Amino acid sequence: MLKALEEHNIPVDYITGTSAGALVGAYYACGYSASEIEAIVLSDLFQLMTKGEIEPEHKFSLRQEEINASMLNIPFSKDSILSKSLPTSFIKPALMDFEMLISLGVTSASTGENFDSLFIPFRCVASDIADKKSVIFSGGALNKAVRASMTFPFYMNPIRVNGRLLFDGGLYNNFPADVMYHEFDPDFIIGSNVSSNEPPPTEDDVFSHLKNMLVSKTTFDLPCETGVMIEPNIDVSTFDFDKAREAINGGYESAILLMDSIKQQIHRRTSPEELKEKRKQFRSKIIPLQIDQVHAQDKGGKTSSFAESTISGKLKRGFLDEHKLKKQYFRLIETPQISYLFPTIDKTSDSTYGLHLKVNKSKDFKLAVGGHFSSRPVNTGYIGFSYYSMGKAAFRVNLESYFGKFYGSVKANIDFHVPSVLPVTIQPYFVMNRWDYFRSFATFFEPVKPSFLIQNELYFGSKFSVPLTNTTKTGGDFRLFYLDDSYYQSEDFGLSDTADHTYFDGVSLRWSLEKNTLNRKQFASEGHAFKLLVNYVSGREHSVSGSTGNDKYDIVKDHNWINVQAEANYFFLNTKISHTGGHLVGVFNSQSLFKNYTASILSTTAFAPTPDSRTYFLPEYRSPQYIGFGINQVFTFKNRIDLRIDAYGFQPFVEIERNPDGSFGYDRDVGPPRFLGSASIIYFSPLGPIRGTLNYFPYQNKPISFQISFGYVLFNERAIR
Repeated sequence: MLKALEEHNIPVDYITGTSAGALVGAYYACGYSASEIEAIVLSDLFQLMTKGEIEPEHKFSLRQEEINASMLNIPFSKDSILSKSLPTSFIKPALMDFEMLISLGVTSASTGENFDSLFIPFRCVASDIADKKSVIFSGGALNKAVRASMTFPFYMNPIRVNGRLLFDGGLYNNFPADVMYHEFDPDFIIGSNVSSNEPPPTEDDVFSHLKNMLVSKTTFDLPCETGVMIEPNIDVSTFDFDKAREAINGGYESAILLMDSIKQQIHRRTSPEELKEKRKQFRSKIIPLQIDQVHAQDKGGKTSSFAESTISGKLKRGFLDEHKLKKQYFRLIETPQISYLFPTIDKTSDSTYGLHLKVNKSKDFKLAVGGHFSSRPVNTGYIGFSYYSMGKAAFRVNLESYFGKFYGSVKANIDFHVPSVLPVTIQPYFVMNRWDYFRSFATFFEPVKPSFLIQNELYFGSKFSVPLTNTTKTGGDFRLFYLDDSYYQSEDFGLSDTADHTYFDGVSLRWSLEKNTLNRKQFASEGHAFKLLVNYVSGREHSVSGSTGNDKYDIVKDHNWINVQAEANYFFLNTKISHTGGHLVGVFNSQSLFKNYTASILSTTAFAPTPDSRTYFLPEYRSPQYIGFGINQVFTFKNRIDLRIDAYGFQPFVEIERNPDGSFGYDRDVGPPRFLGSASIIYFSPLGPIRGTLNYFPYQNKPISFQISFGYVLFNERAIR
């Protein structure tokens, strides 16, 4: 509508809005043109805002919790297990809140927080559900007023303004023409109505019950005789943000149909040149963002020193401009101990601002459940429990367990986040892992053969990490480990046979460099990831023979080696329905041989690029030195359904070869690349991925296998392998 009015030189002297109308109206009141607002709502950034996501480059990997197989996370407090633990927000509006601070908050702070002093005098409406009445905003922080006006219940969390918890203005006044009439006493009102009252509730529709309880009926009439109503007839509902173009076109076309009637009643005109000059003059008065003070408080009014330290670290080097603020702001919002932030600013001098943050701490505890449930005998449950605390530093105590016949694990760790100028995360940890492999590609239609390989790991240590950029971190790790491998050296073993044992204990010192902007923790379709790992291992092997080998032994041997591994995964061609990525892995390992072939193979690095390949023992894809390469092709349908094809090649440069007489050694005559792959149909449910997968492992008795799975194939980190 505004676009049509501008094109026909119709002046706008006042503007009021509710909900999304408050957002558009506020932009216009701050001197943005209709074409500029159109560019904003059609941008990729706006789509991220409406989904509750943030730009990949601003995800702060240092403070992100390590990925695990959780599918349902339940935060809760000490004083309430249920009533205060249910989510109040479908999306996380962090990006929306920040962008509104920059675009609206700076303007209102610079003009004295008086909405009559904006480029166009403005009013917006929110709802106070305690007093069950509308709240009209005529001043204060504009970004806060608009945010309150558009807080649709359960879609975005509510905020407090002057002590009142406020929601979407549309609950009690979805068409604030009366506010326009009483606040500004205009000569002529142009109304843009895209809403209607809820139909009566029906017996079997619970949402109709809620809507009728929450939303009061609105009178969609003008409170005066001199005015016109524009009501686009378009099929765009409240949350159809991807239909922004359709909504804009519908409003524009409906306004054009009534333009002759508008012109007959409004005789004053504003030329494009005159409007452009007025905007230029208004914007010249807006003081550029330079923050010299930071104040952060929690809900109880206490100072949040962790939040202040995180944001104000850059102040030691001067003012915070928009770029520096955005970097620090999203570093803070990624802290697990913080559930929500809301920013406002005010002037502290003629050229600087102060930043004020309302900090909502996370619940004290979180219970996480999940796992991987498959038609193959590799089902694994997951449960985790975390405690969160934040003072001058933030820390988390975490306990978690995987449990199942194929894989079991127990992990305990403490994460310390220190908000220094260069943030640091320190994590002491303890881990026990157990893998139980079967010589079988069985599904639930086939019997499972007995275990032929069991690996037990125990390790503990501490690691530290620092950021290089928001998405890149580096750090060191020192650990002590104890490994116990139990295995048969032949597939033909019976109940009377005894397994060989190889014990290996020692120390590991590692350095890593990581970058990750992938859009999912598994089955990603966008973004990129890179990891470089250098690992020094020193330990002592103790191998004891069983009954399936060629000789008897009980030996002790020292080993020292360096392992260097680099891995990159990059999606380089992306459209709405097609995503093409490349995956590259390179490994160099100076490792010496263990007592027998199987023990040596077990200690080498495995190439397992697909989730299911990690649940098989595939010696043909193990080598101390190799490169692996692959293509990931993903087709996306309806946003939640992916057709995924992953094709990989494996080229070893040296491998461990077993001779017919039972002897073994390194062999550099490795031949051409070996291939593997998978094809999957994946539905990303709210809990986790549901998929049907065809796997291709050509060196197995059954090269092609099919499985149905629900959940994530994720494990705790290996001790040294």
